[in-house]
Amino acid sequence: MSARAGERDWDASSYERVSDPQVEWARVVLDRLPLEGHETVLDAGCGGGRVTQLLLDRLPNGRVVAVDSAASMVETARASLGDRVTVIRSDLVDLELGEPVDAAFSNAVFHWIPDHDRLFSTLHAAMRPGARLVAQCGGEGNVARFIAIAKEVGRDPRFSEHFDGWRGPWNFAGPDETAVRLQRAGFDEIATWLESWPVRPAEPREFMRTVCLGDHLPRLPPELQDAFTDIVAERVGPELDYVRLNIDARRA
Repeated sequence: MSARAGERDWDASSYERVSDPQVEWARVVLDRLPLEGHETVLDAGCGGGRVTQLLLDRLPNGRVVAVDSAASMVETARASLGDRVTVIRSDLVDLELGEPVDAAFSNAVFHWIPDHDRLFSTLHAAMRPGARLVAQCGGEGNVARFIAIAKEVGRDPRFSEHFDGWRGPWNFAGPDETAVRLQRAGFDEIATWLESWPVRPAEPREFMRTVCLGDHLPRLPPELQDAFTDIVAERVGPELDYVRLNIDARRA
């Protein structure tokens, strides 16, 4: 579920295979979104369309505008979703829609976007007055143990020159600063909170390679990528310490 074109494309086939944790998060988040079934809803960061289908199932007489910037994800979503879904390839911060949507939903995406002020302003502009925004993403403290281990492994002489000065791809914001940004963008009825959600992926190494290390590995030459992945995965073990930032708000 890439956020900005040109920075990262995803291995869509691998992501579809290992993304059960993201789908389970999405089911819970979707339960917070009030829908009557006829609305047009924005899926902000649709990935390959697994979660978009869950959203579409709740809209028997509605439509979904599904947006992602990763070319492989957009291609997969277009191939798998029906004619009630419009799939757009765009950075979320640059999104422009011809007609405002009745609600906006996002799952496991916002932490890939550096500029949350611009993100919320863009989403606000894409929504009709009174529309609800319901989202969840990585929040403050998310995968902290994993990040510490990846940094430690990255200091190994075999890898260190490739990570010199790199701070990582994530923006794990806290609930208070997020609420301020939402209000500044024009939202009200704002609720933001953190939720600890440990995850034990069915395929830990593949999950880490595809999701967690997807920005690390391209920095390494191909002959070092497997070794880096193996060391990080072995040290992290089978559980990842996810912390989710939940967002509920209304476009004033």
